[in-house]
Amino acid sequence: MAHYQIKTLNQISTKGLQRFPSTRYTVGNSVERADAILVRSHKMHEMEIASSVLAIGRAGAGTNNIPVAELSKRGIPVFNAPGANANAVKELVLASLLLAARNLIPAINYVSKLDPVAADLEKQVEDGKKQFGGVELPNRTLGIVGLGAIGSMVADTALKLGMKVIGYDPEITVDGAWRLPSSVTKANRIEDVLRQSDFITLHIPLIPSTRHLLNTERLALMKTDAVLLNFSRDAIVDDSAIVAALRAKKLKAYLCDFPSPILLGEPSVVALPHLGASTDEAEENCAIMVADQVREYLENGTIMNAVNFPNVEMSRESPYRLSIANTNMPNMLGQISTALAASGLNIHNMVNKSRGDLAYTLVDVDSAIPSAVLAAVSAIEGVLAVRAIPVQDNN
Repeated sequence: MAHYQIKTLNQISTKGLQRFPSTRYTVGNSVERADAILVRSHKMHEMEIASSVLAIGRAGAGTNNIPVAELSKRGIPVFNAPGANANAVKELVLASLLLAARNLIPAINYVSKLDPVAADLEKQVEDGKKQFGGVELPNRTLGIVGLGAIGSMVADTALKLGMKVIGYDPEITVDGAWRLPSSVTKANRIEDVLRQSDFITLHIPLIPSTRHLLNTERLALMKTDAVLLNFSRDAIVDDSAIVAALRAKKLKAYLCDFPSPILLGEPSVVALPHLGASTDEAEENCAIMVADQVREYLENGTIMNAVNFPNVEMSRESPYRLSIANTNMPNMLGQISTALAASGLNIHNMVNKSRGDLAYTLVDVDSAIPSAVLAAVSAIEGVLAVRAIPVQDNN
Protein backbone atom coordinates (compact mmCIF):
# COMPACT_ATOMS: atom_id res chain seq x y z
CA MET A 1 0.00 0.00 0.00
CA ALA A 2 1.35 3.40 -0.97
CA HIS A 3 2.33 5.84 1.77
CA TYR A 4 2.18 9.53 0.90
CA GLN A 5 4.03 12.55 2.28
CA ILE A 6 2.11 15.86 2.60
CA LYS A 7 4.08 19.05 3.26
CA THR A 8 2.32 22.07 4.80
CA LEU A 9 3.67 25.54 4.12
CA ASN A 10 1.24 27.39 6.38
CA GLN A 11 -0.88 26.52 9.38
CA ILE A 12 -3.68 24.41 7.93
CA SER A 13 -6.86 23.66 9.88
CA THR A 14 -6.54 20.48 11.91
CA LYS A 15 -9.92 19.31 10.66
CA GLY A 16 -8.56 19.41 7.13
CA LEU A 17 -5.36 17.55 7.98
CA GLN A 18 -7.37 14.88 9.75
CA ARG A 19 -8.77 13.90 6.34
CA PHE A 20 -5.42 12.19 5.67
CA PRO A 21 -5.38 8.81 7.48
CA SER A 22 -2.22 8.40 9.53
CA THR A 23 -1.90 4.79 8.32
CA ARG A 24 -1.04 5.96 4.81
CA TYR A 25 -0.06 9.63 5.14
CA THR A 26 2.68 11.59 6.87
CA VAL A 27 1.71 15.26 7.19
CA GLY A 28 3.70 18.25 8.46
CA ASN A 29 5.90 21.23 7.65
CA SER A 30 9.09 19.22 8.13
CA VAL A 31 8.29 16.71 5.37
CA GLU A 32 11.15 16.68 2.87
CA ARG A 33 10.28 14.38 -0.02
CA ALA A 34 6.70 15.57 -0.46
CA ASP A 35 4.14 13.95 -2.73
CA ALA A 36 1.88 17.00 -2.31
CA ILE A 37 2.03 20.47 -0.78
CA LEU A 38 -0.77 22.25 1.09
CA VAL A 39 -0.52 26.02 1.19
CA ARG A 40 -2.51 29.10 2.13
CA SER A 41 -0.67 32.41 1.66
CA HIS A 42 2.97 31.27 1.39
CA LYS A 43 4.58 32.73 -1.75
CA MET A 44 5.81 29.78 -3.76
CA HIS A 45 7.16 31.57 -6.84
CA GLU A 46 10.73 31.70 -5.53
CA MET A 47 10.86 28.32 -3.79
CA GLU A 48 12.22 25.15 -5.32
CA ILE A 49 9.43 22.60 -5.73
CA ALA A 50 10.85 19.08 -5.48
CA SER A 51 10.57 16.64 -8.37
CA SER A 52 8.63 14.29 -6.07
CA VAL A 53 5.66 16.69 -5.85
CA LEU A 54 2.56 15.43 -7.65
CA ALA A 55 0.00 18.05 -6.59
CA ILE A 56 -0.44 21.43 -4.90
CA GLY A 57 -3.47 22.18 -2.73
CA ARG A 58 -4.38 25.80 -1.98
CA ALA A 59 -6.65 26.04 1.08
CA GLY A 60 -8.52 28.98 -0.39
CA ALA A 61 -9.65 30.34 -3.73
CA GLY A 62 -6.90 32.55 -5.19
CA THR A 63 -3.72 30.95 -6.54
CA ASN A 64 -1.64 33.99 -7.50
CA ASN A 65 0.94 32.99 -4.83
CA ILE A 66 1.57 29.72 -6.72
CA PRO A 67 3.57 29.36 -9.99
CA VAL A 68 0.68 27.69 -11.79
CA ALA A 69 2.16 28.06 -15.29
CA GLU A 70 5.43 26.39 -14.33
CA LEU A 71 3.64 23.58 -12.51
CA SER A 72 1.40 23.01 -15.53
CA LYS A 73 4.51 22.37 -17.64
CA ARG A 74 5.37 19.60 -15.20
CA GLY A 75 1.88 18.11 -15.34
CA ILE A 76 1.15 19.06 -11.72
CA PRO A 77 -2.46 20.02 -10.92
CA VAL A 78 -3.03 22.97 -8.61
CA PHE A 79 -6.19 22.49 -6.57
CA ASN A 80 -8.12 25.24 -4.81
CA ALA A 81 -11.32 25.44 -2.76
CA PRO A 82 -13.82 27.57 -4.71
CA GLY A 83 -16.84 28.51 -2.66
CA ALA A 84 -15.54 27.11 0.62
CA ASN A 85 -14.99 30.61 2.01
CA ALA A 86 -17.89 32.23 0.12
CA ASN A 87 -20.08 32.84 3.15
CA ALA A 88 -17.23 34.41 5.12
CA VAL A 89 -16.47 36.86 2.29
CA LYS A 90 -20.17 37.55 1.74
CA GLU A 91 -20.60 38.53 5.39
CA LEU A 92 -17.57 40.83 5.23
CA VAL A 93 -18.96 42.50 2.11
CA LEU A 94 -22.29 42.98 3.85
CA ALA A 95 -20.57 44.47 6.90
CA SER A 96 -18.63 46.83 4.62
CA LEU A 97 -21.79 47.89 2.80
CA LEU A 98 -23.30 48.92 6.12
CA LEU A 99 -20.11 50.62 7.27
CA ALA A 100 -20.08 52.72 4.12
CA ALA A 101 -23.81 53.44 3.93
CA ARG A 102 -23.92 54.77 7.49
CA ASN A 103 -20.44 56.38 7.59
CA LEU A 104 -19.64 54.31 10.67
CA ILE A 105 -15.84 54.36 10.48
CA PRO A 106 -15.48 58.19 10.48
CA ALA A 107 -18.21 58.36 13.14
CA ILE A 108 -16.33 55.91 15.36
CA ASN A 109 -13.09 57.83 14.81
CA TYR A 110 -14.83 61.08 15.76
CA VAL A 111 -16.17 59.67 19.01
CA SER A 112 -12.84 58.08 19.90
CA LYS A 113 -11.21 61.53 19.91
CA LEU A 114 -13.76 63.19 22.22
CA ASP A 115 -12.65 64.23 25.71
CA PRO A 116 -14.63 62.04 28.14
CA VAL A 117 -14.50 64.71 30.87
CA ALA A 118 -15.46 67.66 28.66
CA ALA A 119 -18.32 69.68 30.12
CA ASP A 120 -19.98 70.00 26.71
CA LEU A 121 -19.53 66.34 25.69
CA GLU A 122 -23.23 65.87 24.98
CA LYS A 123 -23.30 68.99 22.80
CA GLN A 124 -20.20 67.81 20.88
CA VAL A 125 -21.89 64.48 20.20
CA GLU A 126 -25.08 66.13 18.96
CA ASP A 127 -23.22 68.69 16.84
CA GLY A 128 -20.81 66.14 15.44
CA LYS A 129 -23.36 63.58 14.30
CA LYS A 130 -24.62 65.91 11.57
CA GLN A 131 -21.53 65.23 9.46
CA PHE A 132 -22.08 61.46 9.50
CA GLY A 133 -25.57 61.19 8.04
CA GLY A 134 -25.90 58.14 5.82
CA VAL A 135 -28.24 56.35 3.44
CA GLU A 136 -30.38 53.24 3.68
CA LEU A 137 -29.80 50.26 1.40
CA PRO A 138 -33.32 49.50 0.09
CA ASN A 139 -33.79 50.73 -3.51
CA ARG A 140 -30.08 51.49 -3.83
CA THR A 141 -28.31 49.70 -6.68
CA LEU A 142 -25.51 47.25 -5.99
CA GLY A 143 -23.26 46.43 -8.93
CA ILE A 144 -21.48 43.08 -8.76
CA VAL A 145 -18.53 42.32 -11.02
CA GLY A 146 -18.03 38.55 -10.91
CA LEU A 147 -21.00 36.25 -10.34
CA GLY A 148 -19.35 33.10 -9.03
CA ALA A 149 -19.95 31.49 -5.66
CA ILE A 150 -19.29 34.69 -3.68
CA GLY A 151 -20.87 37.13 -6.11
CA SER A 152 -24.12 35.16 -6.31
CA MET A 153 -24.35 34.94 -2.50
CA VAL A 154 -23.78 38.69 -2.22
CA ALA A 155 -26.48 39.26 -4.85
CA ASP A 156 -28.98 37.10 -2.97
CA THR A 157 -28.31 38.89 0.34
CA ALA A 158 -28.53 42.34 -1.26
CA LEU A 159 -31.89 41.50 -2.83
CA LYS A 160 -33.21 40.37 0.55
CA LEU A 161 -32.16 43.76 1.94
CA GLY A 162 -34.30 45.47 -0.69
CA MET A 163 -31.47 46.52 -2.98
CA LYS A 164 -31.53 46.43 -6.77
CA VAL A 165 -28.71 44.31 -8.18
CA ILE A 166 -26.96 44.50 -11.53
CA GLY A 167 -24.24 41.99 -12.34
CA TYR A 168 -21.53 41.46 -14.94
CA ASP A 169 -19.57 38.28 -15.59
CA PRO A 170 -18.57 37.26 -19.12
CA GLU A 171 -17.12 33.99 -17.80
CA ILE A 172 -20.14 32.85 -15.80
CA THR A 173 -20.52 29.06 -15.72
CA VAL A 174 -23.72 27.09 -16.19
CA ASP A 175 -23.71 26.28 -12.46
CA GLY A 176 -23.16 29.94 -11.69
CA ALA A 177 -26.07 30.98 -13.89
CA TRP A 178 -28.38 28.52 -12.15
CA ARG A 179 -27.21 29.75 -8.74
CA LEU A 180 -27.83 33.41 -9.55
CA PRO A 181 -31.16 34.90 -8.39
CA SER A 182 -33.44 35.55 -11.36
CA SER A 183 -34.10 39.17 -10.35
CA VAL A 184 -30.45 40.15 -10.89
CA THR A 185 -30.14 42.37 -13.97
CA LYS A 186 -27.40 41.05 -16.25
CA ALA A 187 -25.13 43.67 -17.81
CA ASN A 188 -23.28 43.07 -21.07
CA ARG A 189 -20.41 45.39 -20.18
CA ILE A 190 -18.66 46.38 -16.98
CA GLU A 191 -19.15 50.02 -17.97
CA ASP A 192 -22.94 49.60 -17.61
CA VAL A 193 -22.48 48.37 -14.05
CA LEU A 194 -20.22 51.29 -13.14
CA ARG A 195 -22.62 53.92 -14.48
CA GLN A 196 -25.74 52.60 -12.78
CA SER A 197 -24.54 51.51 -9.34
CA ASP A 198 -24.50 53.25 -5.97
CA PHE A 199 -22.26 50.53 -4.54
CA ILE A 200 -19.95 48.29 -6.56
CA THR A 201 -18.32 45.10 -5.29
CA LEU A 202 -15.66 43.05 -7.09
CA HIS A 203 -15.52 39.25 -7.02
CA ILE A 204 -13.15 38.18 -9.78
CA PRO A 205 -9.74 36.48 -9.87
CA LEU A 206 -6.51 38.36 -10.53
CA ILE A 207 -5.36 37.35 -14.00
CA PRO A 208 -3.60 39.43 -16.67
CA SER A 209 -6.91 40.63 -18.14
CA THR A 210 -8.25 41.82 -14.75
CA ARG A 211 -5.13 43.60 -13.50
CA HIS A 212 -6.08 47.27 -12.92
CA LEU A 213 -9.53 46.54 -14.33
CA LEU A 214 -10.69 49.53 -12.29
CA ASN A 215 -8.47 52.30 -13.64
CA THR A 216 -8.74 56.06 -14.12
CA GLU A 217 -10.98 55.76 -17.17
CA ARG A 218 -13.43 53.33 -15.60
CA LEU A 219 -13.53 55.10 -12.24
CA ALA A 220 -14.58 58.26 -14.11
CA LEU A 221 -17.76 56.47 -15.20
CA MET A 222 -18.97 55.95 -11.63
CA LYS A 223 -21.38 58.20 -9.77
CA THR A 224 -19.59 60.81 -7.66
CA ASP A 225 -21.30 59.48 -4.51
CA ALA A 226 -20.60 55.83 -5.34
CA VAL A 227 -18.76 53.43 -3.04
CA LEU A 228 -16.34 50.79 -4.34
CA LEU A 229 -15.65 47.54 -2.45
CA ASN A 230 -12.81 45.18 -3.31
CA PHE A 231 -12.56 41.88 -1.45
CA SER A 232 -11.06 39.91 -4.34
CA ARG A 233 -7.43 40.84 -5.03
CA ASP A 234 -5.58 44.13 -4.58
CA ALA A 235 -4.21 44.61 -8.09
CA ILE A 236 -7.65 44.40 -9.71
CA VAL A 237 -7.87 48.05 -8.70
CA ASP A 238 -5.31 50.75 -9.50
CA ASP A 239 -4.67 52.25 -6.05
CA SER A 240 -3.19 55.44 -7.49
CA ALA A 241 -6.30 56.00 -9.58
CA ILE A 242 -8.46 55.35 -6.50
CA VAL A 243 -6.64 57.95 -4.43
CA ALA A 244 -6.87 60.51 -7.25
CA ALA A 245 -10.61 59.89 -7.67
CA LEU A 246 -11.26 60.19 -3.94
CA ARG A 247 -9.29 63.42 -3.61
CA ALA A 248 -11.09 64.88 -6.63
CA LYS A 249 -14.46 63.94 -5.05
CA LYS A 250 -15.25 61.69 -8.03
CA LEU A 251 -15.70 58.71 -5.70
CA LYS A 252 -17.16 58.71 -2.21
CA ALA A 253 -15.28 55.84 -0.56
CA TYR A 254 -13.16 52.75 -1.15
CA LEU A 255 -13.37 49.73 1.15
CA CYS A 256 -10.97 46.86 0.61
CA ASP A 257 -9.11 43.98 2.21
CA PHE A 258 -5.65 45.08 1.06
CA PRO A 259 -3.79 47.87 2.87
CA SER A 260 -1.10 49.37 0.66
CA PRO A 261 1.24 52.29 1.39
CA ILE A 262 -0.61 54.63 -0.95
CA LEU A 263 -3.98 53.88 0.67
CA LEU A 264 -2.94 54.23 4.30
CA GLY A 265 -3.94 57.55 5.79
CA GLU A 266 -6.52 58.36 3.12
CA PRO A 267 -9.65 59.52 5.00
CA SER A 268 -12.10 57.96 2.52
CA VAL A 269 -10.41 54.56 2.49
CA VAL A 270 -11.24 51.68 4.82
CA ALA A 271 -8.56 49.01 4.39
CA LEU A 272 -8.86 45.79 6.37
CA PRO A 273 -5.98 43.35 7.02
CA HIS A 274 -7.06 40.65 4.55
CA LEU A 275 -9.92 39.33 6.66
CA GLY A 276 -11.99 37.86 3.80
CA ALA A 277 -11.65 34.20 4.77
CA SER A 278 -10.52 34.75 8.36
CA THR A 279 -13.22 32.80 10.15
CA ASP A 280 -12.86 29.45 11.85
CA GLU A 281 -15.55 28.03 9.61
CA ALA A 282 -14.00 29.23 6.34
CA GLU A 283 -10.53 27.97 7.23
CA GLU A 284 -11.95 24.57 8.14
CA ASN A 285 -14.11 24.37 5.00
CA CYS A 286 -11.19 25.30 2.73
CA ALA A 287 -8.81 22.85 4.38
CA ILE A 288 -11.30 19.97 4.28
CA MET A 289 -12.23 20.61 0.66
CA VAL A 290 -8.69 20.84 -0.66
CA ALA A 291 -7.45 17.92 1.46
CA ASP A 292 -10.17 15.70 0.03
CA GLN A 293 -9.29 16.78 -3.51
CA VAL A 294 -5.56 16.15 -3.05
CA ARG A 295 -6.26 12.76 -1.46
CA GLU A 296 -8.56 11.73 -4.34
CA TYR A 297 -5.88 12.72 -6.82
CA LEU A 298 -3.10 10.83 -5.08
CA GLU A 299 -5.14 7.68 -4.49
CA ASN A 300 -7.32 7.55 -7.63
CA GLY A 301 -6.01 10.16 -10.06
CA THR A 302 -9.27 12.11 -9.83
CA ILE A 303 -9.03 15.81 -10.66
CA MET A 304 -11.67 18.10 -9.19
CA ASN A 305 -11.33 21.88 -8.86
CA ALA A 306 -7.85 22.21 -10.31
CA VAL A 307 -7.19 25.65 -11.75
CA ASN A 308 -5.03 24.32 -14.59
CA PHE A 309 -6.48 20.91 -15.57
CA PRO A 310 -9.99 19.72 -16.45
CA ASN A 311 -12.20 17.90 -13.97
CA VAL A 312 -11.74 14.17 -14.61
CA GLU A 313 -13.10 11.25 -12.60
CA MET A 314 -13.76 7.62 -13.42
CA SER A 315 -15.21 4.80 -11.34
CA ARG A 316 -12.44 2.44 -10.38
CA GLU A 317 -13.10 -1.04 -11.78
CA SER A 318 -9.51 -2.31 -11.82
CA PRO A 319 -6.59 -2.23 -9.38
CA TYR A 320 -4.33 -1.12 -12.22
CA ARG A 321 -4.71 2.55 -13.15
CA LEU A 322 -2.59 4.93 -15.20
CA SER A 323 -2.88 8.73 -15.09
CA ILE A 324 -1.39 10.88 -17.84
CA ALA A 325 -1.08 14.66 -18.06
CA ASN A 326 -0.21 16.03 -21.47
CA THR A 327 -0.43 18.97 -23.79
CA ASN A 328 -3.66 19.07 -25.79
CA MET A 329 -2.59 17.78 -29.19
CA PRO A 330 -3.95 15.44 -31.92
CA ASN A 331 -3.56 11.64 -31.76
CA MET A 332 -2.47 11.58 -28.13
CA LEU A 333 -5.01 8.91 -27.18
CA GLY A 334 -4.00 6.84 -30.19
CA GLN A 335 -0.35 6.90 -29.18
CA ILE A 336 -1.17 6.02 -25.58
CA SER A 337 -3.37 3.11 -26.68
CA THR A 338 -0.66 1.88 -29.03
CA ALA A 339 1.97 1.95 -26.28
CA LEU A 340 -0.28 -0.05 -23.95
CA ALA A 341 -1.22 -2.57 -26.63
CA ALA A 342 2.42 -3.09 -27.57
CA SER A 343 3.03 -4.24 -23.99
CA GLY A 344 0.06 -6.59 -24.02
CA LEU A 345 -2.08 -4.45 -21.70
CA ASN A 346 -5.84 -4.54 -22.28
CA ILE A 347 -7.68 -1.26 -21.66
CA HIS A 348 -10.61 -1.86 -19.31
CA ASN A 349 -11.83 1.74 -19.22
CA MET A 350 -10.56 5.16 -20.28
CA VAL A 351 -11.58 8.81 -19.93
CA ASN A 352 -9.89 11.86 -21.44
CA LYS A 353 -10.70 15.54 -21.14
CA SER A 354 -8.97 18.74 -22.16
CA ARG A 355 -8.85 22.29 -20.87
CA GLY A 356 -7.19 24.84 -23.08
CA ASP A 357 -3.66 23.71 -23.86
CA LEU A 358 -3.71 20.86 -21.33
CA ALA A 359 -5.37 17.46 -21.22
CA TYR A 360 -5.65 14.62 -18.73
CA THR A 361 -6.33 10.91 -19.16
CA LEU A 362 -7.20 8.09 -16.79
CA VAL A 363 -6.78 4.51 -18.02
CA ASP A 364 -7.74 1.33 -16.19
CA VAL A 365 -6.08 -1.83 -17.49
CA ASP A 366 -6.60 -5.50 -16.68
CA SER A 367 -3.10 -6.36 -15.49
CA ALA A 368 -0.11 -4.86 -13.69
CA ILE A 369 1.64 -1.95 -15.39
CA PRO A 370 5.37 -2.61 -15.99
CA SER A 371 7.83 0.25 -15.55
CA ALA A 372 8.69 -0.11 -19.23
CA VAL A 373 5.16 0.98 -20.11
CA LEU A 374 5.52 4.11 -17.98
CA ALA A 375 8.77 4.89 -19.77
CA ALA A 376 7.18 4.32 -23.19
CA VAL A 377 4.23 6.61 -22.44
CA SER A 378 6.54 9.24 -20.91
CA ALA A 379 8.54 9.27 -24.14
CA ILE A 380 5.51 10.31 -26.20
CA GLU A 381 5.89 13.91 -27.37
CA GLY A 382 3.62 16.17 -25.33
CA VAL A 383 3.31 13.91 -22.30
CA LEU A 384 4.06 15.92 -19.15
CA ALA A 385 3.60 13.37 -16.37
CA VAL A 386 2.71 9.68 -16.07
CA ARG A 387 1.85 7.76 -12.94
CA ALA A 388 0.74 4.24 -12.09
CA ILE A 389 -1.74 4.52 -9.22
CA PRO A 390 -1.87 1.49 -6.91
CA VAL A 391 -5.24 0.49 -5.55
CA GLN A 392 -5.93 1.45 -1.91
CA ASP A 393 -7.82 -0.43 0.75
CA ASN A 394 -10.77 1.23 2.44
CA ASN A 395 -9.07 2.16 5.72
